[in-house]
Amino acid sequence: MGNTIKRLTAAVVGLGMAGTLAACGSSDGSQESGDSKTVTLVSHDSWAASEDVIAAFEKQSGYKVRVLKDGDAGQAVNKAILTKDNPQGDVFFGVDNTLLSRALDNGLFQPYEAKGAEQIKAEYRVDQDEHRVTPIDTGDICVNYDKKYFADRKLEPPKSFDDLVKPQYKNLLVTENAASSSPGLGFVLGTAAQYGDTGWESYWKKLKANGVKVVDGWEQAYNQEFSGSASGKKAKGDRPLVVSYASSPPAEVLYAKPKPTSAPTGVAEGTCFRQVEYAGLLSNAQNTKGGKALLDFLVSKRFQEDMPLNMFVYPVTEGAQVPPEFVKYGPQAKDPETMAPAKIADQRDQWVKSWTSLVLK
Repeated sequence: MGNTIKRLTAAVVGLGMAGTLAACGSSDGSQESGDSKTVTLVSHDSWAASEDVIAAFEKQSGYKVRVLKDGDAGQAVNKAILTKDNPQGDVFFGVDNTLLSRALDNGLFQPYEAKGAEQIKAEYRVDQDEHRVTPIDTGDICVNYDKKYFADRKLEPPKSFDDLVKPQYKNLLVTENAASSSPGLGFVLGTAAQYGDTGWESYWKKLKANGVKVVDGWEQAYNQEFSGSASGKKAKGDRPLVVSYASSPPAEVLYAKPKPTSAPTGVAEGTCFRQVEYAGLLSNAQNTKGGKALLDFLVSKRFQEDMPLNMFVYPVTEGAQVPPEFVKYGPQAKDPETMAPAKIADQRDQWVKSWTSLVLK
């Protein structure tokens, strides 16, 4: 969920860690490849974790953690593939189910079954024969709406994909480019799951005719174009519907000052697509022992329970608790669209090509 908000405040939350993590490399910011005391995590820009949680891993394992952030999810995965013979690090975090086949087909990861992997819920497990990736978190890509906009106009917010093409919602929705953005691609896959191989294109023709706006990435859509987010209000965003996450509303509550009693944004539950993020040991990792220890830690209860308020995602392991704010303001979708990884692998590139031709030209 790389260019997410998940991720509303990944930048803010991450600031507290920046000094610690920078100190893990050498003084010029580089790392000697043979430094077996340092384990390097390569990720998209939305990685964030609490200082005390990282410190606990470092104390327990004896390894210092170094984090390299490499753009949004698509960009980070592509760069990791291009550098796989001489990788930038040991573990890659942040490839999701929309891009997983690209990473596996290109031999990005080597097999490793993390200690504690048996605690991962069955519905999130993939690649069980080879264990090249480990599920770490999950979230739902959904249309979010600006509650005030709809209340002021006494207009019911949309609830489903079908609603979004109705005349009363004309020129209200902003989404992300499916070719460059992970939530944008997830939204397209949600429509393909809902309307099938033959119906999704005609749906997008209707959505285009109904004035959908497409921007490059989540950051622009949510923080500039969307009228319901704190940042969007400041930027005078004028779109009251945006493709974001089911976990965006709790972020709007948690980081508002003063804190509102209810979330200013809501989720159209009939527009959700389930996303899962994975981590894996890079094929030519210099520090495989440290990489394995880090993967073990990513599925531990301590890390799994730390994720929600840092990266605005849900844990994937049995027994990991989520904070009450998530339960109240950002519950997981009850019946999200899903799609088998094999189907995504077979048809993703063609769908993106067709979508680009249909919507952007």
